[in-house]
Amino acid sequence: MAKLKLGAIADDKPKKVTVELPAAVHRDLAAYAEVLARETGQPISDPVKLIVPMLQRFIATDRVFARSRKVSGKG
Repeated sequence: MAKLKLGAIADDKPKKVTVELPAAVHRDLAAYAEVLARETGQPISDPVKLIVPMLQRFIATDRVFARSRKVSGKG
């Protein structure tokens, strides 16, 4: 089985943010949490906790964003 892009989720103190997700995105997020829990053996109590690591991974792997940060001197 291919590895998911996310690994185990670190237990970190959360910050309160309110986000509205389309129902289909929430269903996909819940399904992703189930697959990730099976892959890592670590249960995901709340699929919403995946949003931050997903955003971090997305930002960290966006080459255009990384280049633009280097050019602007903010990275």
